[in-house]
Amino acid sequence: MAAGFKTAEPLEYHRSFLKENCRPDGRELGEFRPTTLNIGSISTADGSAMVKIGNTTVICGIKAELAMPSTDAPDKGYIVPNVDLPPLCSSRFRPGPPGEQAQAASQFIADVIDGSKIIKKEDLCIEKSKLCWVLYCDIMCLDYDGNVLDACIITLLAALKNTQIPKVTINKETDLAEVDLQHKRHLQINKHPVASSFAVFDDTVIIVDPTAEEESLAASVITAVTDEDDQLCAFHKPGGSSLSAEKLQDCITRSVTRHREIGRLIDKVLESTKPSK
Repeated sequence: MAAGFKTAEPLEYHRSFLKENCRPDGRELGEFRPTTLNIGSISTADGSAMVKIGNTTVICGIKAELAMPSTDAPDKGYIVPNVDLPPLCSSRFRPGPPGEQAQAASQFIADVIDGSKIIKKEDLCIEKSKLCWVLYCDIMCLDYDGNVLDACIITLLAALKNTQIPKVTINKETDLAEVDLQHKRHLQINKHPVASSFAVFDDTVIIVDPTAEEESLAASVITAVTDEDDQLCAFHKPGGSSLSAEKLQDCITRSVTRHREIGRLIDKVLESTKPSK
């Protein structure tokens, strides 16, 4: 009977749970799904990480390449994120060029990188107007079950912390770049942004970490990104119903708490991957 009710009236089915302050998967309204992290999973990348939030699984590989800085910013390198939502991860996505959701996710990640100053782009410059690093951050969803933006930000941050780039100098005589693969260094991570997503039902009920089904039924979905200084780096609300200032503040406060949890998780995993002395 419950399965028939869920199929015929999915929104009413969810509301019947929300009235009892719980959700169909057994979680409380403010409860995130279990989050696991694996770092350095792609041996051919300069840095990589994979995160699972419930069933949602996202992997990020980072490749560093040398390029010439732009004339507009001769003392800065580049960070180029790209989010891929292939048919592999969900039947809702079609083969072919990136869909609207993937493009919006890529732009959001780029905005977070710029807004949070996760890495100072000046640190990626090797020699002004001559040579800089380009970090290509390829983020792919392997299993889509909602809240993909949170997973993308976590895996990007973890992959950047895992990335090592070789020492590069410019030979004064030949004016060519010389790469020393024997001496590598980690990137200087300036800020640690973490995203928290919320779904709004009936303009009043807010749930955290929505599943794909909850996202499709919600009146709106919100993503707030905070850093370790409890500052809001980015806010994403693509349409949907309006929300009071009080509710928005509540979302940001919850994001700050979530940031501390994810920060501890990343530190713990990084510590476990360090070679024992």
